[in-house]
Amino acid sequence: MAASPSISTPFVSRSLLSSSTVSRPQILLLPRARSGRQAARIAPISAKIREIFMPALSSTMTEGKIVSWIKSEGDRLSKGESVVVVESDKADMDVETFYDGILAAIVVPAGESAPVGAPIGLLAESEEEVALAKAQAHSQSQSQPQPQAHSPLPVSPPSPPASAAVTTPLAVSEVPRKTVATPYAKKIAKQYKVDIGSVTGTGPYGRITPSDIETAAGIQPKKPASSPAALPVPQVPSPSAGATPKAPTAVLPPIPGSTVVPFTTMQVAVSKNMVESLSVPTFRVGYPVTTNALDSLYEKLKPKGVTMTVLLAKAAAMALVKHPVVNATCKDGKSFTYNENINIAVAVAIDGGLITPVLQDADKLDIYLLCERWKELLKKARGKQLQPNEYSSGTFTVSNLGMFGVDRFDAILPPGQGAIMAVGASKPTVVADADGFFSVKSKMLVNVTADHRIIYGADLAAFLQTFAKIVEDPEILTR
Repeated sequence: MAASPSISTPFVSRSLLSSSTVSRPQILLLPRARSGRQAARIAPISAKIREIFMPALSSTMTEGKIVSWIKSEGDRLSKGESVVVVESDKADMDVETFYDGILAAIVVPAGESAPVGAPIGLLAESEEEVALAKAQAHSQSQSQPQPQAHSPLPVSPPSPPASAAVTTPLAVSEVPRKTVATPYAKKIAKQYKVDIGSVTGTGPYGRITPSDIETAAGIQPKKPASSPAALPVPQVPSPSAGATPKAPTAVLPPIPGSTVVPFTTMQVAVSKNMVESLSVPTFRVGYPVTTNALDSLYEKLKPKGVTMTVLLAKAAAMALVKHPVVNATCKDGKSFTYNENINIAVAVAIDGGLITPVLQDADKLDIYLLCERWKELLKKARGKQLQPNEYSSGTFTVSNLGMFGVDRFDAILPPGQGAIMAVGASKPTVVADADGFFSVKSKMLVNVTADHRIIYGADLAAFLQTFAKIVEDPEILTR
């Protein structure tokens, strides 16, 4: 079994000192997987009270949830001990301290979330600083609700913001500035022969609206009261923002008997990635592949622990060796990168979300080592113990639903990758040869979704042809 890779990024906590003359030292916290322990070298630092921050356990993590505190308030900690279990967007990680001290106060209790970098606990160096740390934690807890208490106040009295909104255009109109009018207002000003420069605008920032032109021309607006009342509202962000979500709630009431379930941290990350992928221009190509030889090889290797998913991942990796552009990535929209390593990510559904464990250097490992590695990754994924580089380093993704009888589907391209392959079930199909003779062969349909900025139709077709040849002559996978 491969040793768990260490995380190179340390997590830093600042210290809280009562004296402003003392510099603010730093404490180093390092997360480790639930299955293994990490180590790091740091310079000796002296401090009295230190803040324990919410660590960034992955490059995409913006918020973390406290699963549980391993230590309680008042417990004395030794260097290297685990303090808290944090749920990131992909895994649960133990966070251990590299300083001796006393866990003086827990700022964020178990079950609650905090943004990356926010203090979640206080570490005191000795008993004398415990009371000071608790007072600091109490002051932080009191200071946090204050913005929340003030936030609803501007919404309740709409009259002061409304008067301010009315005053704003008047102040703008008093100062000689360039006349600003909507296109339709300019059109009807010419139609009614109104000097637009003499009209005072009632729109946002003094903008002249069609109703202003109609009033200047002596024409009664169709809705004289609605437009002035509606105009000041967009200038106040809080009421408009609060009114917008309330309208759909009134129109679309909840279904009787329904239950609202909030997203897990992993589901939030998956949702964010899927929405981000919609901004990438993609195209899809389907290709039928004969699988009689692959099915026979699978039946032969199945008793040795080889899975069909690993065989497909190995075949894809060998095809990517000959078509490196399909293994390329584009992350900034201005350039693309040829990846030296071929890391096959495999989509796996687990409780609470979806994750893609990565078979690194899949083209270089033999099929048996690849299977052992896949079993290890699968076990860690189901236990939410994957290291960040074990789920975020993929260069090409394989999603296999063939075991469920799905004959075809389209997969969503993961952000930062060039292509993803969706594999359907292998089913008996009647085919005709060149001489017109019919036969029954097993075929599966493979659909590939690719980033059109770096991969074109000819590239994808050539890759699929190579993949089909490997699958139709799969003995090469065992060499």
